[in-house]
Amino acid sequence: MEVIRTSEVRRYVEQNIGIFHTGRLDSLRKLKLTSILRRKNPYLFRARNILLAQDLVRILLDAHLSSQEETIFGNFLEGLAVFVNRKAFDGWKSSTQGIDLEFNRDGIRYIVAIKSGPNWGNSSQIKKMQEDFRKARQVLRTGNSHLHVVAVNGCCYGRNVKADRGDYFKYCGQRFWEFISGNPDLYLKIIRPLGHSARERNDEFQEEYAQIANRFTIEFSERFVTDGQINWDALVRFNSAEARPPV
Repeated sequence: MEVIRTSEVRRYVEQNIGIFHTGRLDSLRKLKLTSILRRKNPYLFRARNILLAQDLVRILLDAHLSSQEETIFGNFLEGLAVFVNRKAFDGWKSSTQGIDLEFNRDGIRYIVAIKSGPNWGNSSQIKKMQEDFRKARQVLRTGNSHLHVVAVNGCCYGRNVKADRGDYFKYCGQRFWEFISGNPDLYLKIIRPLGHSARERNDEFQEEYAQIANRFTIEFSERFVTDGQINWDALVRFNSAEARPPV
């Protein structure tokens, strides 16, 4: 095991965190109001008694961005985890479906599926991960039947009381970062450099957000506001009316 220096982690984060900021800006710029209106539940918004067009637009924007940011930042953290593990244990980005990281330690081949947090999936998604683990073991043992393969679901943040899940282990937060690096304090070391250029990039993002929110509010008002009130019938028709083929 190699001792990974904090300066290496800081340098990687500072050099790559721009991917997150650029990704969230790109996601915002590509967004269309009609797309999110078709994906969201108009009945829920009505039940919340939303009266102002701008409030509804901001809720739609924020819900979309929250989901996108989680995905984009999850990809960044996965890349950081692979980088850290490569430095510590010569690990590598796996080419096997459903597996993000592979490395050898103490005669064991670890296969790791990396997720952002502990509550990342429903029962069918967890079963899919377990099936990916099973297939990966099968492939790895084809060339070496004696290879000891251990599957791990690694979560970049959060806590998990029970690590042993039978056919795989689940490590979260501090335990995950220590598992892939050998450093029990690494989970603390990565938080500070994440703020690199954050203020400047966030100012740029907020300017873009304001422009799009204003533009979407005008577009929404033109299509779904009648006599100063949100026309919920028109919105529900747009969202849910059956598409009929032309006669």
